[in-house]
Amino acid sequence: MKRIVLLVCMLCLMPGKTWAGAALDNPVMFVTQFPIATDFATIGSTFANHFSTMQQVARGGDLYIRYPDGSLRNLTREAGFGNTGFQGENAIAVRDPVVHWNGQKAMFSMVIGAPTQQYQYNDYYWQIYEVTGLAQGQSVSISKVQGQPSDYNNISPIYGSDDSVIFTSDMPRSKNRYNYPQYDEYESTPTNTGLWKLKNGQVRLLQHSPSGSFSPLIDSYGRLLFTRWDHLQRDQQASPVNARGAFNYTHEGPGATAIDTVAEVFPEPRPAETDLLQGTNMYGHRINHFFPWQMNQDGTEEETLNHVGRHELHRYFQRSFDDDNNLEEFIAPGIRPNQNSILNVFQMDEDPNQAGRYVAIDAPEFQTHAAGQIVAFDLPLGSDPYLVQVDYMSHEATRDVVAEGDTAPPEHVGFFREPMTTSNGMVLAVHTAETRRAANDGTRANPQPRYDFTIKTLTTNNAGDLVPDNRLTDLGSVNLSFYDPDVLVSYSGPLWELSPVEVVAKPQPPMTEESLLSPEAQIFAEENIDTELFKAYLRDNHLGVVVMRDVTTRDELDVQQPFNLRVPDGGHQTIGAPGQIYDISHMQFFQGDQIRGYGGINDPAPGQRVIAQYLHDQNAMQNNIPFSNAPAASAEIAQDGSVAFFVPARRALSWQTLSPQGEAVVRERYWITLQAGEIRACGGCHGVNQVDQSGALPSLQKAEAFRDLLRHWDNAFEDLIFADDFE
Repeated sequence: MKRIVLLVCMLCLMPGKTWAGAALDNPVMFVTQFPIATDFATIGSTFANHFSTMQQVARGGDLYIRYPDGSLRNLTREAGFGNTGFQGENAIAVRDPVVHWNGQKAMFSMVIGAPTQQYQYNDYYWQIYEVTGLAQGQSVSISKVQGQPSDYNNISPIYGSDDSVIFTSDMPRSKNRYNYPQYDEYESTPTNTGLWKLKNGQVRLLQHSPSGSFSPLIDSYGRLLFTRWDHLQRDQQASPVNARGAFNYTHEGPGATAIDTVAEVFPEPRPAETDLLQGTNMYGHRINHFFPWQMNQDGTEEETLNHVGRHELHRYFQRSFDDDNNLEEFIAPGIRPNQNSILNVFQMDEDPNQAGRYVAIDAPEFQTHAAGQIVAFDLPLGSDPYLVQVDYMSHEATRDVVAEGDTAPPEHVGFFREPMTTSNGMVLAVHTAETRRAANDGTRANPQPRYDFTIKTLTTNNAGDLVPDNRLTDLGSVNLSFYDPDVLVSYSGPLWELSPVEVVAKPQPPMTEESLLSPEAQIFAEENIDTELFKAYLRDNHLGVVVMRDVTTRDELDVQQPFNLRVPDGGHQTIGAPGQIYDISHMQFFQGDQIRGYGGINDPAPGQRVIAQYLHDQNAMQNNIPFSNAPAASAEIAQDGSVAFFVPARRALSWQTLSPQGEAVVRERYWITLQAGEIRACGGCHGVNQVDQSGALPSLQKAEAFRDLLRHWDNAFEDLIFADDFE
């Protein structure tokens, strides 16, 4: 069988060898991967797919390119990487190819090495490589990208418009090995920590993600898009049953003390925590989805794509309080423009022929290796998210698994992954005809994975649904073996084909960076404060500033949290309906601290989970206005309804409004990261898309709280600033 495998690989390198498939105008690059049967924290999973161990991403795959004439090249094998048969010291796995704007080079991630004997536990890490020589007749060259962290998993690389490298990594936000790994907010499983940027040999964090960010891309407008796991809720592993030996550390650093408590301060308890909810008016809060997000390529202005949210995409979620008849549980209404609800957005890609049109996968969280239904939606720059409409490109049945023993409906043609549209309008996707959940129908030593992912062209059936058509290639079967490392695994069968990407030159998108908005710029001018000097101070002190112009305003659709809001003592108010009015006096801020440990205080596991703590960053707090009798980490809401606050940069943040009695009224449901030097301004405390709860347009008022904050800063640091200015 080794000779047969070698023959297949040699055929792949023959320039004239043609395989089945529709005609393409440009080459397609893709990877092959050993088919891991288990779908939890493995190479194909929706989350925790960054691992490099043998049980989570076995070796044996390669980087391929298929040309329009049907010929194939195994690029990694040509460059001397990888091997057939037993996967040992020179074995590889590859993933995530992306092509440069000029179409002449590409990046991908590769892990090298595997155990050479049973029970051999080695450390392996995904690293980013660049490949050149992609055209037919050219000599291939593969080299490691310099400057990346060498002892962490770096995956999903993309080229920035400034030719930087943007990628996800599991390197801790702190860059401190003590904090490795970071655990997610759901299963307390190691996760990537967000998006990082490598430029001029320096690596910095663009976005801190407590539960992980995935599949970044630069769209035609220059926006950095990605899927983020939104799961800002209390730790389900710790309460009501502490099944994992959870506890809190006193702080994030190596000298922290483990203390026997699982206390949390934000957000409100989950519905399952009935003891904590008893006697309150709270329903309890849970959130769990993968949404499309955007930010500038410098890491500023992070928000959901075009500010699209649960009201536009989801079917249902609960209201916050049970004693206010104005508050309603959200049930997707018939009058909503989007009639096709989705839960998740995976593997998002922009149609190269239609700017702002995105094709993606809505898949269940488990069971299908992140494969499911193909969906599409239009959210071009500046478009109204309320008007978004999701198109079901494949039948809705392809989103869910068929139970064991049940017959699949005829519309269920299997599951899809990684859809892509070529420049000539052809649609390709990874596909398996299996409709049941992922499983191993063999044994650990001799696996028979159910899913057989291959890349196929798609066509439209009589009902208008996308269905699989022709295979792009036919690579045949392989014979592989490896230690996992406890068991010698032997496999005979096909490898998965994943991550197709067209090899073609594309217009280089514009570089996107923060721009100061007009109301805030006017305040700088009126106060005669140099904007760039202020922002330089922020950068030097690793700070950002949050400016909320009117926190009494809410988007008209958001009636799940209180929306009759008033600043007390004659302050500004915004009323959406007759009924209960809530006084809000302070905005309280939280920072994501990686202090939740597991395994018990006597024998803790390495790493920690992020939980919300009252903002206590020293640089931020010493710059903020010291309000008397204010709750912890809070700013007074100005009489015009505005708020301004110094916050730490490159750390997940959230916030909530408080009543004069210190009770939470409206809570932010997402983590947000600011960059050093960023002045992040928004109209209110749930950004208004069209009109607010009173029918008014989004606030453009000059926030008096920001004016007060600038004056405080100017008075407190004037001598220092002028001294620096003269030096």
